[in-house]
Amino acid sequence: MNATMKPRIPDDVMIASAEVIKCMGHPMRLRLLEALVSGEKSVSELQDDVGGTQVAVSQQLTTLKGRGLVGSRRQGAHMYYRITEPKVTFILNCIRTSPIDD
Repeated sequence: MNATMKPRIPDDVMIASAEVIKCMGHPMRLRLLEALVSGEKSVSELQDDVGGTQVAVSQQLTTLKGRGLVGSRRQGAHMYYRITEPKVTFILNCIRTSPIDD
């Protein structure tokens, strides 16, 4: 390999990363993930954080969970969610620190 060439990202890593980014590419999902950075929260707490209906929040959490970005646990009648994919926090930090030019 030429000394000036950067190593190529393996195809499986590229595909998995693209799926994470694609899943995060929805405003409500980004807000939910942002709310979960501080730790585990219930669906009702997440509703308050993002301003969505219970149905909308639950649908988006189901999508995030299906892609392995969040995990859940039940405690009594309440479901609690947390971030399980470490890349999520890294990507959110990139978003926070990168100015968007209009």
